[in-house]
Amino acid sequence: MTKAEFVASVAGKTGLTKAAAAEVVDAFVGTVIEVLKADDKITFPGFGTFSVSERAARKGRNPQTGAELQIAASKSGKFSAGKDLKGL
Repeated sequence: MTKAEFVASVAGKTGLTKAAAAEVVDAFVGTVIEVLKADDKITFPGFGTFSVSERAARKGRNPQTGAELQIAASKSGKFSAGKDLKGL
């Protein structure tokens, strides 16, 4: 499903116009990003949890040359499925 299809589905289920539904979807995504940038998490009981995953610095290899290099620590967004999504 594409974002446009998702927006159309939300519009159909809520009675909103597609433009209003697009604003709601964009606001939801923007809010999730803001919360994760603040190193917090969002939990939707039954659906799942959006959180921040931290990866430690580690050594890696350049696949072309085989030379060893240092990979910096990083953070990434993570979604953990809740009870209602598990076993679909």
